[in-house]
Amino acid sequence: MSTLIVIAKAPVPGKVKTRLTPPLTPTQAARLARASLADTLDAAATARFELRLLVLDGDPALVSTPPGVTVVPQTGGGLDRRLAAAFGEAAARDSGPTLLIGMDTPQVTGPLLEACMPSALEEATIGLAEDGGFWALGFRHPRELALDRLLFDVPMSTDHTGAVQMGRLISAGLSTRILPVLRDVDTVADLPAVIAAAPASRFAAAARSAGTTLPVPA
Repeated sequence: MSTLIVIAKAPVPGKVKTRLTPPLTPTQAARLARASLADTLDAAATARFELRLLVLDGDPALVSTPPGVTVVPQTGGGLDRRLAAAFGEAAARDSGPTLLIGMDTPQVTGPLLEACMPSALEEATIGLAEDGGFWALGFRHPRELALDRLLFDVPMSTDHTGAVQMGRLISAGLSTRILPVLRDVDTVADLPAVIAAAPASRFAAAARSAGTTLPVPA
Protein backbone atom coordinates (compact mmCIF):
# COMPACT_ATOMS: atom_id res chain seq x y z
CA MET A 1 0.00 0.00 0.00
CA SER A 2 1.58 3.27 -1.12
CA THR A 3 1.45 6.10 1.39
CA LEU A 4 1.90 9.85 1.23
CA ILE A 5 2.56 11.74 4.47
CA VAL A 6 2.16 15.49 4.78
CA ILE A 7 3.68 16.74 8.04
CA ALA A 8 2.42 20.19 9.00
CA LYS A 9 1.47 22.73 11.65
CA ALA A 10 -2.01 24.18 12.06
CA PRO A 11 -1.99 27.78 10.72
CA VAL A 12 -2.04 29.70 14.01
CA PRO A 13 -0.69 33.28 13.99
CA GLY A 14 2.60 33.48 15.83
CA LYS A 15 3.12 29.69 15.57
CA VAL A 16 3.77 29.22 11.84
CA LYS A 17 6.00 30.91 9.29
CA THR A 18 7.55 33.12 11.96
CA ARG A 19 10.54 33.87 9.72
CA LEU A 20 8.17 35.81 7.45
CA THR A 21 7.55 38.29 10.28
CA PRO A 22 8.44 41.03 9.74
CA PRO A 23 7.72 42.32 7.14
CA LEU A 24 4.51 40.28 7.26
CA THR A 25 2.31 40.32 10.32
CA PRO A 26 1.71 37.04 12.20
CA THR A 27 -1.81 36.95 10.76
CA GLN A 28 -0.54 37.39 7.20
CA ALA A 29 2.08 34.70 7.74
CA ALA A 30 -0.59 32.33 9.06
CA ARG A 31 -2.73 33.02 5.99
CA LEU A 32 0.19 32.09 3.77
CA ALA A 33 0.72 28.92 5.80
CA ARG A 34 -2.97 28.02 5.48
CA ALA A 35 -2.86 28.56 1.72
CA SER A 36 0.39 26.60 1.34
CA LEU A 37 -1.04 23.67 3.27
CA ALA A 38 -4.26 23.77 1.24
CA ASP A 39 -2.32 23.67 -2.03
CA THR A 40 -0.19 20.82 -0.74
CA LEU A 41 -3.22 18.80 0.36
CA ASP A 42 -4.93 19.43 -2.99
CA ALA A 43 -1.89 17.97 -4.74
CA ALA A 44 -1.89 15.05 -2.31
CA ALA A 45 -5.57 14.37 -2.99
CA THR A 46 -5.00 14.15 -6.75
CA ALA A 47 -1.93 11.92 -6.49
CA ARG A 48 -2.39 8.19 -6.83
CA PHE A 49 -1.59 6.98 -3.32
CA GLU A 50 -3.59 4.38 -1.46
CA LEU A 51 -3.17 6.09 1.92
CA ARG A 52 -2.77 9.81 2.62
CA LEU A 53 -1.89 10.98 6.10
CA LEU A 54 -1.79 14.55 7.41
CA VAL A 55 0.43 14.37 10.49
CA LEU A 56 -0.60 17.57 12.19
CA ASP A 57 0.74 19.67 15.04
CA GLY A 58 -2.29 21.57 16.32
CA ASP A 59 -6.07 21.64 16.10
CA PRO A 60 -7.47 19.70 13.10
CA ALA A 61 -10.49 22.02 13.11
CA LEU A 62 -8.20 24.75 11.75
CA VAL A 63 -7.39 22.75 8.62
CA SER A 64 -9.72 21.92 5.75
CA THR A 65 -8.77 18.44 4.58
CA PRO A 66 -9.87 17.00 1.22
CA PRO A 67 -11.67 13.66 1.11
CA GLY A 68 -9.31 10.73 1.43
CA VAL A 69 -6.87 12.44 3.79
CA THR A 70 -6.61 11.03 7.32
CA VAL A 71 -5.47 13.38 10.08
CA VAL A 72 -3.27 12.02 12.87
CA PRO A 73 -1.54 14.03 15.62
CA GLN A 74 2.17 14.66 15.65
CA THR A 75 4.26 13.33 18.49
CA GLY A 76 6.42 15.58 20.64
CA GLY A 77 10.15 16.14 20.40
CA GLY A 78 12.37 17.68 17.77
CA LEU A 79 11.58 17.53 14.09
CA ASP A 80 13.91 14.55 13.60
CA ARG A 81 11.86 12.56 16.11
CA ARG A 82 8.59 13.72 14.61
CA LEU A 83 9.65 12.66 11.12
CA ALA A 84 10.61 9.22 12.39
CA ALA A 85 7.29 8.94 14.24
CA ALA A 86 5.38 9.92 11.10
CA PHE A 87 7.05 7.13 9.13
CA GLY A 88 6.34 4.84 12.09
CA GLU A 89 2.66 5.79 11.93
CA ALA A 90 2.55 4.80 8.28
CA ALA A 91 4.41 1.56 8.96
CA ALA A 92 1.93 0.68 11.71
CA ARG A 93 -0.82 0.87 9.09
CA ASP A 94 0.93 -1.77 6.97
CA SER A 95 2.11 0.76 4.44
CA GLY A 96 4.56 -0.10 1.73
CA PRO A 97 6.45 2.59 -0.21
CA THR A 98 6.05 5.86 1.69
CA LEU A 99 6.80 9.46 0.74
CA LEU A 100 6.88 12.30 3.28
CA ILE A 101 6.66 16.00 2.43
CA GLY A 102 6.09 19.18 4.40
CA MET A 103 3.77 22.15 3.86
CA ASP A 104 6.41 24.57 2.56
CA THR A 105 6.34 23.69 -1.16
CA PRO A 106 2.88 24.66 -2.46
CA GLN A 107 4.16 24.32 -6.03
CA VAL A 108 4.09 20.50 -5.84
CA THR A 109 1.65 18.65 -8.08
CA GLY A 110 0.07 15.24 -7.95
CA PRO A 111 2.18 13.88 -10.82
CA LEU A 112 5.37 15.19 -9.21
CA LEU A 113 4.54 13.48 -5.93
CA GLU A 114 3.81 10.20 -7.69
CA ALA A 115 7.15 10.41 -9.49
CA CYS A 116 8.97 10.94 -6.18
CA MET A 117 7.83 7.66 -4.66
CA PRO A 118 10.63 5.10 -4.32
CA SER A 119 10.38 2.55 -7.12
CA ALA A 120 11.49 -1.04 -7.29
CA LEU A 121 14.92 0.22 -8.36
CA GLU A 122 15.77 2.16 -5.19
CA GLU A 123 15.29 1.96 -1.45
CA ALA A 124 15.04 5.69 -0.73
CA THR A 125 14.42 9.05 -2.35
CA ILE A 126 15.27 12.55 -1.15
CA GLY A 127 14.36 15.95 -2.51
CA LEU A 128 16.82 18.67 -1.55
CA ALA A 129 15.71 22.27 -1.06
CA GLU A 130 17.58 25.30 -2.39
CA ASP A 131 18.30 26.53 1.13
CA GLY A 132 20.15 23.34 2.06
CA GLY A 133 17.28 21.49 3.67
CA PHE A 134 15.10 18.80 2.13
CA TRP A 135 11.47 18.94 1.03
CA ALA A 136 10.75 15.25 0.48
CA LEU A 137 11.94 11.93 1.86
CA GLY A 138 10.81 8.50 0.80
CA PHE A 139 11.44 4.88 1.75
CA ARG A 140 10.40 1.79 -0.19
CA HIS A 141 10.14 -0.40 2.92
CA PRO A 142 9.99 1.85 6.03
CA ARG A 143 8.83 -1.06 8.22
CA GLU A 144 12.15 -2.80 7.64
CA LEU A 145 14.37 0.17 8.49
CA ALA A 146 15.91 1.45 11.71
CA LEU A 147 14.28 4.86 11.42
CA ASP A 148 15.99 6.16 14.54
CA ARG A 149 19.42 5.58 13.01
CA LEU A 150 18.39 7.19 9.75
CA LEU A 151 16.66 10.26 11.18
CA PHE A 152 17.54 10.93 14.81
CA ASP A 153 19.90 13.83 15.47
CA VAL A 154 20.01 15.09 11.89
CA PRO A 155 20.39 18.86 12.47
CA MET A 156 17.26 20.59 11.24
CA SER A 157 16.83 24.08 9.73
CA THR A 158 20.46 24.48 8.70
CA ASP A 159 22.14 25.00 5.35
CA HIS A 160 23.46 21.43 5.47
CA THR A 161 20.40 19.52 6.76
CA GLY A 162 19.75 17.93 3.37
CA ALA A 163 23.36 16.91 2.89
CA VAL A 164 23.49 15.29 6.33
CA GLN A 165 20.22 13.44 5.73
CA MET A 166 21.38 12.22 2.34
CA GLY A 167 24.63 11.10 3.91
CA ARG A 168 22.69 9.04 6.44
CA LEU A 169 20.86 7.23 3.66
CA ILE A 170 24.03 6.50 1.73
CA SER A 171 25.97 5.44 4.84
CA ALA A 172 23.18 2.98 5.66
CA GLY A 173 23.72 1.38 2.27
CA LEU A 174 20.35 2.44 0.86
CA SER A 175 20.20 2.90 -2.90
CA THR A 176 18.96 6.48 -3.12
CA ARG A 177 17.46 8.56 -5.93
CA ILE A 178 17.88 12.33 -5.80
CA LEU A 179 14.64 14.18 -6.59
CA PRO A 180 14.30 17.60 -8.22
CA VAL A 181 15.52 20.51 -6.10
CA LEU A 182 12.68 22.83 -5.02
CA ARG A 183 12.49 26.22 -3.35
CA ASP A 184 10.61 26.03 -0.06
CA VAL A 185 9.08 28.99 1.73
CA ASP A 186 10.92 30.18 4.81
CA THR A 187 11.47 33.90 4.28
CA VAL A 188 9.97 36.69 2.19
CA ALA A 189 12.88 36.30 -0.23
CA ASP A 190 11.47 32.86 -1.16
CA LEU A 191 8.05 34.18 -2.17
CA PRO A 192 8.66 35.40 -5.76
CA ALA A 193 10.19 32.14 -6.98
CA VAL A 194 7.43 30.01 -5.45
CA ILE A 195 4.71 32.33 -6.78
CA ALA A 196 6.30 32.08 -10.24
CA ALA A 197 6.31 28.27 -9.98
CA ALA A 198 2.61 28.15 -9.01
CA PRO A 199 1.01 31.44 -10.12
CA ALA A 200 -2.56 30.13 -9.93
CA SER A 201 -2.19 28.63 -6.45
CA ARG A 202 -3.92 29.67 -3.25
CA PHE A 203 -0.48 30.48 -1.93
CA ALA A 204 0.26 32.92 -4.74
CA ALA A 205 -3.07 34.67 -4.20
CA ALA A 206 -2.46 34.93 -0.45
CA ALA A 207 1.05 36.30 -0.98
CA ARG A 208 -0.18 38.93 -3.41
CA SER A 209 -2.96 40.00 -1.04
CA ALA A 210 -0.49 40.48 1.79
CA GLY A 211 0.25 43.90 0.31
CA THR A 212 4.00 43.65 0.83
CA THR A 213 6.42 44.63 -1.91
CA LEU A 214 8.05 41.37 -2.92
CA PRO A 215 11.74 41.19 -3.68
CA VAL A 216 12.92 40.38 -7.18
CA PRO A 217 13.83 36.67 -7.53
CA ALA A 218 17.57 36.00 -7.42
